[in-house]
Amino acid sequence: MPFGRLGLDDALVRGVAEMGYTEPTPLQEKAIPLGLEGRDIIGCAQTGTGKTAAFILPILARISNKKGIKALVVTPTRELASQITEVAEACARFTDFKVTAVYGGVPYEKQEKALDDGVDLLIATPGRLLDYIRKRRISLSSVEVFVLDEADRMLDMGFWPDVSQIVDKLPKERQSLLFSATISPNVLSVIGRTLKDPIQIEIGPRSMPVDTVEQSVYPVDSMQKTDLLIAMLKRDEMSRVLVFIQTKRRADIVYQTLERAGISAAPIHSDLSQGQRQRTLEDFRSGKCRVLVGTDVVARGIDVEGVSHVINYDIPDNPEDYVHRIGRTGRAQATGTAYMFMSAEELGNLRAIEGYIKKNFEYRDLEGFDYHKRYVPSSEVKPMARTGRAVFRSGARRSMSRRVRRR
Repeated sequence: MPFGRLGLDDALVRGVAEMGYTEPTPLQEKAIPLGLEGRDIIGCAQTGTGKTAAFILPILARISNKKGIKALVVTPTRELASQITEVAEACARFTDFKVTAVYGGVPYEKQEKALDDGVDLLIATPGRLLDYIRKRRISLSSVEVFVLDEADRMLDMGFWPDVSQIVDKLPKERQSLLFSATISPNVLSVIGRTLKDPIQIEIGPRSMPVDTVEQSVYPVDSMQKTDLLIAMLKRDEMSRVLVFIQTKRRADIVYQTLERAGISAAPIHSDLSQGQRQRTLEDFRSGKCRVLVGTDVVARGIDVEGVSHVINYDIPDNPEDYVHRIGRTGRAQATGTAYMFMSAEELGNLRAIEGYIKKNFEYRDLEGFDYHKRYVPSSEVKPMARTGRAVFRSGARRSMSRRVRRR
């Protein structure tokens, strides 16, 4: 089997086969042999490229049989911790290694019992891990391999002080692996101190949306965003949709409005328990729920194949958040579509995203929608044969100047 040629032992190859994998991804082909050599790695790859197995498999191949936690994976969200745990358990199925996860939203008692039973590979979110360290329920003194997943997101979410405390508890002699969909210069300057002569692996463009995602902007008054969303969702081609909104309160309001309009939807944000979020994701994966309305806090934790559309109901303040959002569709070279609803006050955020990804967006109208007053940025656009029509002449007509005009 191709995975065996990468240097993995029979037990791990068998686990991979049981998962249904037949060929390693390009990232796995590069990362697994280097991981087996004990090298420190910085891995930068788009979502859907097999990132989790790329670090889990060499971990399980290299850790020893001594007592204590031998490998630690730290990741920013509960959803990611849960997904990494599923992959790790499947990979370790035919080994004697025990995999355990600790993260918020789950009662301490259940996790403490698993810790008492012994752990070889621990997957954790920063806050819950530090809780257990302070309570002396977890010691990191025996860790041989440390993985930081989504390092840039850790920095964005303000987790770096927690991560620094965790790193200080680790043995100096260890292997360190850092993987993320994007690696910004700021992250490299911060994380460089934790690595020893790292090898950098990049699959696809750094900090850029995947080329297979079609992106466009729908100018609309802020008071009409929900009406536009409903009109758009009633089109049959939008089969599995993620809607990103800035605040939890507004996400709940929009979800409730969609439900009243007869559109199957569910909210997902940090106020929900881990169990509720997991059930919501399962409903979304199975097709029981067609539309997921979420916030950026869980943008990285949503790992669902076949997302047809990402709709940015609110334009994010941070251009990197936009990259993370649209990465939920167009995964691993599949095609996808991403829309942004832009009100006048969001023009600055839009321009920042255009500068960051070095791309000018096309502005479009949803055909048949009754727009009220709105601001439309000036831009030269061309019609496209996709949902809606390009904004020109009979749509939101504008001059070729760079000023913003009121409709």
